[in-house]
Amino acid sequence: MKAIRFTEQFLSIFDLAVKLATAVEADALMLLLEGPCDWDRLKALAGEQKLLIAADVPAQIEGAAETGLATVLLNSPDAPVHEKLTQAMLESVADEILASGARVVAVYSGFEPGVVDSISVIHLGEHLGQLTARDLRQLETRVPLDTLKTVVDMAVEIGREGREGKPIGALFVVGDSRKVLSHSHPAGFDPVKGYNRKERNLDDPRVREGIKEISQLDGAIIVSADGVVESAARYLDASAADITLTKGLGARHWAAAAISRATNAVSVAVSETSGTVRIFHNGQVVLRIEPFRRPMKWKDFEYEPPTAE
Repeated sequence: MKAIRFTEQFLSIFDLAVKLATAVEADALMLLLEGPCDWDRLKALAGEQKLLIAADVPAQIEGAAETGLATVLLNSPDAPVHEKLTQAMLESVADEILASGARVVAVYSGFEPGVVDSISVIHLGEHLGQLTARDLRQLETRVPLDTLKTVVDMAVEIGREGREGKPIGALFVVGDSRKVLSHSHPAGFDPVKGYNRKERNLDDPRVREGIKEISQLDGAIIVSADGVVESAARYLDASAADITLTKGLGARHWAAAAISRATNAVSVAVSETSGTVRIFHNGQVVLRIEPFRRPMKWKDFEYEPPTAE
């Protein structure tokens, strides 16, 4: 792990970010760093701007807090940069470093690892909806955030990649699994039936890949609070009466909202049309995550020759 050097490029990017933060009246300037740096000098360069440092491991932010800088630890070294930014914002709201409607200028390595080269303006109100620190604490009382993060990360991957080049939708219901099972019935064959708990634990990358494969089946995937897949391909029976959702959301989202109101579970739905991931709590959408664009798919040129008259 190399320390961040104050190269000419770094200084230029950071100076632009500070000016941009001032121009858009940002609430904070966030740096997603891959190594420690001279925190006192960085703080001086930021001037009056509130500075937030996000990194994957403690060694990358060592000494930052002692300098008076706000810090966020991500523990996701292999995640794409956009997912790290989303997690950093969630953690910042949960720790009450930022309000849910804050505007943030983010500086990060978007193209070349170890080289700070990108700036983004992020409005948390657009990314986190009305999610507050209190909402996050309520979510955590129902489902441990580690388990929820695992499921949400998997859902984002499904929304971004689909399966075999085709977009798919998916539905996960996390926590309160006994009650969820009592409010559902099998859609048919359950692909996880007969496996022991270790073979159904989402901590195992192989299990996550397997679950991503079966997520395209009809029905919901039921996950316990400790990250074990209890059942798959389940139809949810909870009533959606008196639930209000945005126009355009289909049966999967109505089912996700209904089961999150009828039980203490949290639902995670992936839209087949857009890849958008929505988290439902108490019958309402509390978080929407827009994955990066899906990969371009080449199609054969469709041409019908003219018919002879």
